[in-house]
Amino acid sequence: MPDVKMPFIAHLAELRKRLIICFAAVGIGFAVAYAFSVEIFEWLVKPLIGVLPPGDKLVFTALPEAFFIYLKASLIAGIVLVSPVIFYELWMFIAPGLYHKEKRFVLPFVIISSLLFATGALFGYYVVFPVGFRFLVGFSTENIRALPSLQLYLSFCLKLLLGFGLVFEFPVLAYFLGRAGIINSRMMAKNRRIAILLIFIIAAVVTPPDVVSQILLAVPLYLLFEGSILIVKITGRKRKEEDEAEESEQ
Repeated sequence: MPDVKMPFIAHLAELRKRLIICFAAVGIGFAVAYAFSVEIFEWLVKPLIGVLPPGDKLVFTALPEAFFIYLKASLIAGIVLVSPVIFYELWMFIAPGLYHKEKRFVLPFVIISSLLFATGALFGYYVVFPVGFRFLVGFSTENIRALPSLQLYLSFCLKLLLGFGLVFEFPVLAYFLGRAGIINSRMMAKNRRIAILLIFIIAAVVTPPDVVSQILLAVPLYLLFEGSILIVKITGRKRKEEDEAEESEQ
């Protein structure tokens, strides 16, 4: 059985506690990442520099722009660095509403969520970025030269990395929706065609506007969807067994 229901004020107090811990962790992560801000930014711009013509570089048009770019890159890197802490606090916030057996999955949840997010971000960086940026830079001509802005590039890059990381969290979301009884494996399998359409829409929104990049993201997303069907099926079966065992005890 889940724990006794908490009053609304207690939920707010618990949420406040978890948010404070998350913000403190992000602050520490930011401080650590800022010490390596130059290396982090060089890593972020590497996919674009690799497809620009020899000698071309990124530019900034406002004096404080480069400074704020390093701050922003350090903040994002700090969040990624302490993401296990954030996932742990998220789990601890929702734990009171879970069964006692489910609370044992706190460590697997933190590890799997962190790995999925990192896998999604790294997939975007190493697989999609080179193809997508080469496509976009390919529109340069003798009269049109690419002079990417630091600010615009970093915003574009970080949005893509965040998008890739979040969409790879779908199996975790499917697990909780399955446990809550909102979805089941039969429903997901029946609506597979709609899911494929949504996958390509997400891929079109998240990736650069070329077909190859969209397909490169759509394929792993579809595999994650199929894996999520299996996860929800196993989750639903276990939940049914637990409910039956609980009823027999009563």
